[in-house]
Amino acid sequence: MPKIKTHSGAKKRFNLTKTGKVKRAHAFKSHLLNGHGKTAKRKRGLRKGAYADVTNEAAIKRMILYK
Repeated sequence: MPKIKTHSGAKKRFNLTKTGKVKRAHAFKSHLLNGHGKTAKRKRGLRKGAYADVTNEAAIKRMILYK
């Protein structure tokens, strides 16, 4: 049986923790960061990592099988 290919976009966006949770970054952190409606508090919060929702975990793990 052939190996399953890893999803290129998913391998760049997600990481697995030792306990099996899926780590992700926050969205909306790429542009319009100075004076266009994002406060310093909001940008500081976007820097922190987050965990993917449990409902999406199985789909993400299928995309990054070998990571």
